[in-house]
Amino acid sequence: MRLDELKIGEKARIDTVGGKGATRQHFLDMGVIPGAKLEIIKFAPMGDPVEIQIHGYSLTLRLDDAKQIEVTKITKAAESDSHHTDRSSKEDKIELPKDRVLKFALVGNQNSGKTTLFNRLTGANQHVGNFPGVTVDRKDGSIIGYPNTVITDLPGIYSMSPYSSEELVSRNFVLHDKPDAIINIVDATNIERNLYLTMQLLEMDRPMVVALNMMDELTGNGGSINIKKMTEMLGVPVVPISAAKNSGVNELVHQALSVAKNRTLPKKQDFCLEDENGGAVHRCLHGVGHFIEDHAKSRDLPVRFVSSKIIEGDKQIIRQLKLDQNELETIEHITIQMEKERNLDRSAAIADMRFAYIGRVSKECVKKPHESKERIRSEKIDSILTGKYTAIPVFVLIMGLVFYLTFNVIGAALQEWLEMGIDSLAQLVEKLLVSLNVNAVIQSLVIDGIFAGVGSVLSFLPIVVVMFFFLSLLEDSGYIARVAFFMDKLLRKIGLSGRSIVPLLIGFGCTVPAVMSSRTLPSERDRKMTILLTPFMSCTAKLPIYAFFVNAFFPEHGGIVMTGIYLLGIVVGILMALVYRKFIFKGEAVPFVMELPNYRLPGLQSTFQLMWEKAKDFLQKAFTVIFVATIIVWFLQSFNFHFDLVTDSKDSIIAFISGIIAPVLRPLGIGDWRIVTALISGFMAKESVVSVLEILFGSEGGVSEVLSPLSAGVLLVFSLLYTPCVAAVASIKRELGVKWAGFVVLWQCIVAWIIAFGFKLIIGLLV
Repeated sequence: MRLDELKIGEKARIDTVGGKGATRQHFLDMGVIPGAKLEIIKFAPMGDPVEIQIHGYSLTLRLDDAKQIEVTKITKAAESDSHHTDRSSKEDKIELPKDRVLKFALVGNQNSGKTTLFNRLTGANQHVGNFPGVTVDRKDGSIIGYPNTVITDLPGIYSMSPYSSEELVSRNFVLHDKPDAIINIVDATNIERNLYLTMQLLEMDRPMVVALNMMDELTGNGGSINIKKMTEMLGVPVVPISAAKNSGVNELVHQALSVAKNRTLPKKQDFCLEDENGGAVHRCLHGVGHFIEDHAKSRDLPVRFVSSKIIEGDKQIIRQLKLDQNELETIEHITIQMEKERNLDRSAAIADMRFAYIGRVSKECVKKPHESKERIRSEKIDSILTGKYTAIPVFVLIMGLVFYLTFNVIGAALQEWLEMGIDSLAQLVEKLLVSLNVNAVIQSLVIDGIFAGVGSVLSFLPIVVVMFFFLSLLEDSGYIARVAFFMDKLLRKIGLSGRSIVPLLIGFGCTVPAVMSSRTLPSERDRKMTILLTPFMSCTAKLPIYAFFVNAFFPEHGGIVMTGIYLLGIVVGILMALVYRKFIFKGEAVPFVMELPNYRLPGLQSTFQLMWEKAKDFLQKAFTVIFVATIIVWFLQSFNFHFDLVTDSKDSIIAFISGIIAPVLRPLGIGDWRIVTALISGFMAKESVVSVLEILFGSEGGVSEVLSPLSAGVLLVFSLLYTPCVAAVASIKRELGVKWAGFVVLWQCIVAWIIAFGFKLIIGLLV
């Protein structure tokens, strides 16, 4: 039967894995191989995708892909009965050579705790999250106490067969930058899946140490690992740790420094030697290895690793070796013979060889834990948060609650207190300037410019911080990954994969990291499409704009108006996705394959760290970009072209400049030159829109004299959708190039105008 025919709770053994190309290879690398046993855990609320348990962890895939996997239903899964123990030790500080810097690569599966360990090792404060793909670029730091070391935190990968752009970053670093040692972090609770990458790293023939992370969870559920035996079988030091609790990290540092300093290579082992199927894979690997050995060594590539990649058909490796046609044909004949003997295709045969050895390691070294408390707890929570009839209503309820608490309760109260403090400070400064008989122009700059502009933006700091507090809780808990799971079917209708939900949700915080996080998407088509959609998700930099107009025009309906704005951004994003799919990015989204982590209690350190980072970014903007913009706007609205101080701002330089653009916005009812000026300043930083309005109008009351509630609503819609800030445009340029960045600026302005005009017509007719 096929995998999609199984029902919840049924178990099966995989017979064949269909499909082709990188997607099929990714399935194999994730452990979806012939002979593997799996169990159907649940279906998404809309019936697709499906969650399966395989090799001790949860994996999601679509039913269309499940149809290509043939299985045999079984009644009882095999269990391991080995019994082993754990150990730990503390080592003295190692003396390192002073004439060179030791380079380390921190490599591991997504969501295995790499970034947490990186922070422990270096004292850095990189953001940590509980969903796959938090790290999307390499980050460097020195090991604490060892300044002549550099450790690089690489994006998470499942294998050395790169499936997405950030996985290629990791492979190329290990392959070409040749670190002095590899620190391979392995999730001890998902050891069989994690060791697949370990097997490939061993083939790289670099000094290496394996860090068994989350050992506290494994032992807490009755499991254990024979560290000495595993060290012997893998041929490299194995160290049990808990990065979150800073347990075992000192020993890991000692072992890593030791193998790097002494250039200790992994013990020579032949993992395919004990082939239970007549040694077909063994003969094929060594035959190809002898054949291409001179090519590999001339390009300084590890022979065993290159051999397996060529057999799998890795085009990048084949291009690097520059094999001629006769050599390629000979390798093809050897590989075909292996496929006949193994009765498996080449990729499945190589994956099966690796998992067979992993199975032996697991059997001899690992005492399997009871069903984990974390897993049981996650299943209970999922019955509600991802239930068939509850998933989407709960999601809407959670986001609505976040907005309500942010804008109507916690954030609003804190904002009011901060506003009172800033107003009091402004009054004290004004009295001081008057008492010192400071020039009136300087007084105007300080009070009407800096305090009115920067001060007004600072008052929105609590709202931004509170919003990120809630987003951090959702991310750290593991809920964001669930949102991707149950939203996949909806997103597929607009041409995206469920994985795209992560960058889109991050876009509610800031467009810049949202654009960067799109690197985790395996398809170039999906990546470009997602990047172009992220600016339609309303970032927190626009919160001051919304709060300003809500306070001025809709004070009694803040939560409703805010929720409506965010929903409008989502609806417009969906419409744009349909347009892009129809005219620019034709075709279907790539298969949805993603690990579902267990729910975890959000860490206070991680949560407050993210809040501090966002508060710091906000303050830096306020005292750099917004400060400069405020002074420029004050100057331009205070002087004319002859640099005479004007008594009426409509005679100023900025009034003339904005007057040129104003006719374009006049049909929307927001053609006042002061509004235009504020919108222009928003290209530098969205927060500066409010500071400019405060300077030009003096207060919220001044704006209400120019705009009606309808015009204010139109302006809110336009502010939601028009061009993102220069930082976001720069990040799009870095990812996609100048043409796409220019397209985003122009296209979003056009879309904003059309939607705002439609909003004006519809609401005008209704009221």
